[in-house]
Amino acid sequence: MSHRRIAPRHLGLFLLLPLSLAACGDDGVRAWDGTQAGLRARVASGQETADSLYANGIAALQARRWQQAVELFDLVEREHPFSTWATNAKLMGAYGEYMRNRYPEAIGRLDNFIQLHPAHRDIAYAYYLRALCFYEQINDVQRDQSASVTAITVLQEVVDRFPDTTYARDAKLKIDLARDHLAGREMDVGRFYQKRKLYGAALGRFRNVVDNYQNTNHAAEALHRMVEIYLALGLPDEAKRTASVLGHNYPGSEWYQDSYNLLVENGQAPRDENSPGFFGRMWNSVF
Repeated sequence: MSHRRIAPRHLGLFLLLPLSLAACGDDGVRAWDGTQAGLRARVASGQETADSLYANGIAALQARRWQQAVELFDLVEREHPFSTWATNAKLMGAYGEYMRNRYPEAIGRLDNFIQLHPAHRDIAYAYYLRALCFYEQINDVQRDQSASVTAITVLQEVVDRFPDTTYARDAKLKIDLARDHLAGREMDVGRFYQKRKLYGAALGRFRNVVDNYQNTNHAAEALHRMVEIYLALGLPDEAKRTASVLGHNYPGSEWYQDSYNLLVENGQAPRDENSPGFFGRMWNSVF
């Protein structure tokens, strides 16, 4: 079973920027020739105002010139530290670093922004962008999953702090994907142990998926793998009981059909589904 990396580039992120950050004058955009030398000359001569530098930074973002955008926003902060544009530039500089895949740098900028401006009107966006920086660092399922755990924590913080925002709705979706990713990792390790007949270790992994990741795409397979292991260990009653849970929760699943066929092959056909207790057990009462 193949596993897809769940951290695709968030190409539409710029569309989620608060309007207050994306709007500014464009006089500087028309006047600047676009070269770094030209920019330095304009700054040195005092021709670049805070809003014109900021406008150039936005133009650079729209043109996907991420590094140039970051440099322009840094100039706003450095040359005009007490302007209203300087605060916005701090946040937009973090966005530029995010788009350059420089996540630690972006997180550092966002932590600074959140600490200095906790009541800013765009603080929800700052928390959301910070969460995305962690989310984008989720590794493939074959590697350490500490990034997934951290991403879930910071995404949940967005949901808890700003529950009625677009950012919270998107964070919820990403939490589900990250949890599915963690469950996939558990399945990958569990299958590894099962192939080597380390059944106790494998059961622990599969049971963790059943107990803690019931709403992911991996729960049905985890139950089926448990049926396989119980049969291999000579525990047919446990195998049938687990198959009952699988059939109750995923009656149309291919994994249930596989478990049913496996039980039949081993002379352990499940009781008739109309008999007492075959279905109807609550998930948590079984495990």
